[in-house]
Amino acid sequence: MLRSMYSGISGMKNFQTKLDVIGNNIANVNTFGFKKGRVTFKDMVSQQISGATAAANGIGGTNPKQVSLGSQLNTIDTIHTQGSLQTTSRPLDLGISGDGFFVLTKGDDTIYTRSGNFYLDNEGNVVNGDGYYLQGTEGNINIPLESQSFSIGADGSIAVVGADPAEGGLIQISKFPNPDGLQKVGQNNFVETVNSGAPNEDNITPGVGGNGTIVSGALEMSNVDLSEEFTEMIVAQRGFQSNTRIITTSDEILQELVNLKR
Repeated sequence: MLRSMYSGISGMKNFQTKLDVIGNNIANVNTFGFKKGRVTFKDMVSQQISGATAAANGIGGTNPKQVSLGSQLNTIDTIHTQGSLQTTSRPLDLGISGDGFFVLTKGDDTIYTRSGNFYLDNEGNVVNGDGYYLQGTEGNINIPLESQSFSIGADGSIAVVGADPAEGGLIQISKFPNPDGLQKVGQNNFVETVNSGAPNEDNITPGVGGNGTIVSGALEMSNVDLSEEFTEMIVAQRGFQSNTRIITTSDEILQELVNLKR
């Protein structure tokens, strides 16, 4: 069978994966705190026809002769660039300007997010839409139910009016040595992996040591650029079509070989 047919199949599979990632990006264009994905490819192993030779005996050297066998998936990256901040004027809508993640707990599990739409539960705890507790430097962030109003500063401090004490805690920000190594677990959340490294527990204050600051009354939008995604979609579509043409052409050549028997 022709090598080109299998190369075309590998290309079709890869461009299908690229289209899957692009489709997910576009589906989440309005998802708060969403970080887009990107697909990269690499070539497969090359079949050696002949190796390189050095100059000797009055004859110059020759280059190796190789036939590549298609492409394969290289990486699926998560792009952690800053999304634009959309003003909502709601005090529990929090955006991060800069690096870092909000820290949430679900039972004994710790998860991280850039999505800052938070709410109060019946005990005054600050939670996200799934009921996960927002963490501060001293544990769960809690705003006393008897408070008349509250405000959140850029350093994560919470000032409470009409309650004792007049402080509601300090929101924690976690920063990772390699945020690209975090694993997506759905619901706008990430978890730590062996390649992300552990967050710096000695530097959890917003605006300190390279951590981003907190913007109250605003939400970070998705960092998906629709014009870029549509351009990549066209490239992936044409790449997929080109690989199908390779398979069609290879099939026609095989048909001509079979017809030699007639």
